[in-house]
Amino acid sequence: MPLLCLASPKGGVGKTSLASGLAHALHRMGRPVFAIDCDPQNALRLHLGLPITDPEGYLARLHMRPDWRACLRRTPAGPDLLPYGETDMRGALATSSLIEREPELLAGPVRAMLADPAAIVVVDTPPGASAALQILAPQASLVLAVLLADAASTALLPEIETGRFLGRGTLGTLVGPKLRVVLNQVDRHSRLSVSAAEGVAAHLGARLAGAISREEAVAEALACQRPVGAHAPYSTAARDIEDLAATVLREMPTPAPTPVVAPVTSSLFPWSRP
Repeated sequence: MPLLCLASPKGGVGKTSLASGLAHALHRMGRPVFAIDCDPQNALRLHLGLPITDPEGYLARLHMRPDWRACLRRTPAGPDLLPYGETDMRGALATSSLIEREPELLAGPVRAMLADPAAIVVVDTPPGASAALQILAPQASLVLAVLLADAASTALLPEIETGRFLGRGTLGTLVGPKLRVVLNQVDRHSRLSVSAAEGVAAHLGARLAGAISREEAVAEALACQRPVGAHAPYSTAARDIEDLAATVLREMPTPAPTPVVAPVTSSLFPWSRP
């Protein structure tokens, strides 16, 4: 019953695109997948194919104590999604405060989803430290920190390695052993991007879980409201995400019977593919 949290020390790194891609890839590998959007931007629903006009969700209505099962949506992409729901900044701050006061409002639904030993729960958390991440990270099998392959992201490595970006207290120490890094939007045609990625890889070693190519197919997939693996399954980015999903499965608890996992057919670095 693995829980996978996606986090990032800052916004704009493609975390939600990656969350949707991983949820879709894991679903295609035969695992029941629940996706939870804890980011007030409420964007994960768009990546998984729910209508842009649909304002409903769970966390945005948390003050009303809704039944999370009634808020769960089956998406065209396959995974079941618990959307955040439509909100504004004031509502998002109120929800964050409520989660801090009553963590069971978030931890309870996650625990119920994990009652299925074959299920994987993929959580898209807000950038930086958040109440959702502080509640869920200690329970997670893996926490994937998403960075871009650029100089600004490499400067954030100390925040990643020490766990400071997760928040104050002992959370960084608790989560450290299960924290992995994903480099997103690696531009194979940019010497700077490739050099930054290779430098981060050399520094992190086994803590680097994967690297995802920068491709127009990713933006096109969002415009079509589909994960890139559904929109352009033979694209390099889709194959990179499949490789990452296989890595995630290898590092997570395996239920019985063992699901069929697509083999990794390429190296960690997409720019080295033939």
